[in-house]
Amino acid sequence: MAVKDPTAVERANLLNMAKLSIKGLIESALSFGRTLDSDYPPLQQFFVVMEHCLKHGLKVRKSFLSYNKTIWGPLELVEKLYPEAEEIAASVRDLPGLKTPLGRARAWLRLALMQKKMADYLRCLIIQRDLLSEFYEYHALMMEEEGAVIVGLLVGLNVIDANLCVKGEDLDSQVGVIDFSMYLKSDDDIGGKERNVQIAAILDQKNYVEELNRQLNTVSSLHARVDSLEKSNTKLIEELAIAKNNIIKLQEENHQLRSENTLILMKTQHHLEATKVDVEAELQTYKHSRQGLDEMYNEARRQLREESQLRQDMENELVVQVSMKHEIELAMKLLEKDIHEKQDTLIGLRQQLDEVKAINMEMYQKLQVSEDAMKEKNEIIGRLEDKTNQINATMKQLEQRLQQAEKAQTEAEAEDEKLKQEYVNKSESLQKEFSQKEKQLLQLETDLKIEKEWRQTLEDDLQKEKETVSQLRIETQEIINLKKEFLKLQEKNKQLKRICQDQEAALQELASKLSESKLKIEDIKEANKALQGQVWLKDKEATHCKLCEKEFSLSKRKHHCRNCGEIFCNACSDNELPLPSSPKPVRVCDSCHAILIQRCSSNVP
Repeated sequence: MAVKDPTAVERANLLNMAKLSIKGLIESALSFGRTLDSDYPPLQQFFVVMEHCLKHGLKVRKSFLSYNKTIWGPLELVEKLYPEAEEIAASVRDLPGLKTPLGRARAWLRLALMQKKMADYLRCLIIQRDLLSEFYEYHALMMEEEGAVIVGLLVGLNVIDANLCVKGEDLDSQVGVIDFSMYLKSDDDIGGKERNVQIAAILDQKNYVEELNRQLNTVSSLHARVDSLEKSNTKLIEELAIAKNNIIKLQEENHQLRSENTLILMKTQHHLEATKVDVEAELQTYKHSRQGLDEMYNEARRQLREESQLRQDMENELVVQVSMKHEIELAMKLLEKDIHEKQDTLIGLRQQLDEVKAINMEMYQKLQVSEDAMKEKNEIIGRLEDKTNQINATMKQLEQRLQQAEKAQTEAEAEDEKLKQEYVNKSESLQKEFSQKEKQLLQLETDLKIEKEWRQTLEDDLQKEKETVSQLRIETQEIINLKKEFLKLQEKNKQLKRICQDQEAALQELASKLSESKLKIEDIKEANKALQGQVWLKDKEATHCKLCEKEFSLSKRKHHCRNCGEIFCNACSDNELPLPSSPKPVRVCDSCHAILIQRCSSNVP
């Protein structure tokens, strides 16, 4: 017979235990009541079975003191895969009584069951096999198909409501041992099943009765509502009858008002026909008099247009002048800014020039000092040359003496030896002095070379300073030229200001003329309004002059005052007033001095 894989047997056993525990928990919860506490034995056995399922095939991790094997690692991974599990993980970490990872894992399982999302969390974990491989062996229950079956069975637990207290419970030191006696069948279990069936039937009857009571309550509420609607309906019927009576009364009143309205309309039509005839006669006379006024008004309007055109042109010129003025002011500001900047640069250049002059003076003083030192050294060299000449002369004298001594050698050998000894000593001392003088000469030559180099550098610096001075002179010349240009621009600005002042004076004169013309136009408008407001007498009524009381004829024409409404003949209205808006003088009333208007009479063609 083939030997079975022990890990496969373990997986099958754990799967069967999970099936039994989940089935027993659901059945007992339905018989006991859907809300379960933490002391309920089937619920405790379910957590023990789940703990064994999660521990199957778990990898051993090394720690400092011992090997660690816990299920908190894969459960902690769920919050990264399922964002809603972050709240559970945070609350488990914040629990004060939990010290071990196993206690945290047990608390996590209880919170997930209360949330009814244990199946969802474990399903996200099973899908990510590559992440689970870090915690489980390849043959573990969570890595195989049995893990998916257990996750499917856990979905059935969503019908149960669990009310578990995790905070005060000691989850670290609990011993996870499976109690198989709960899952073994017996006669008592069969009787218990029958009893559970009876209890379920009773519960169903109870639910039915509660539903009937609920429906009866709704029926009673509907009856009350119908009664209230009937009462409101009767009130509305009464209000409708009252409204109908009011409508009948209003219709009668409307009929009376319509009959009155027809009578008023008839009267107004007769009155309108009578007034229409009078208005037509007055309108014809008004048209004849309006022609002269229209001519005056058109002429005044033409003058107003010309004046307004002139004013518009002057305003445009004023806008142009103002814009030119603004541009000139901006240019002046920019020029002032440039001049200030150039003055600042000129001040800086003057300071640099003063500094260069001071440096030149220092260099000149140093040059004089070096020239004095050179003169002293030249004098020392001349003295040394004199000393060397003296030494050469003494050497020649000594040679002559030596010759004399050689000649006198034969005479006195003893004296010769003494002189020879003295000569040797003197020659040694002279050689020492000569070597010292040569050393001094070499040192002086090196000093001369250094002085020459220093002098060359000073001459180069002087040349550079001369170039800078020449550049500064050029810049000062440019600044002088800019000053001249600035003075020219100031003169131009003064000229433009004078022109602007002249133009402003001309605009003021134009404004005064425009105001005068406006006043004249207003006078004409007032006269026109006064004329419109007066009601002339009819031609039949106005037969005699107001002053001389003579009858109007061809020689005595009618003249109407538009202010006081009186009618005069042309003989009585001799006062004439010249107007600027009309070429001819206008006749004026003697009493109110208003303009008289000539009016055609019925007997004058």
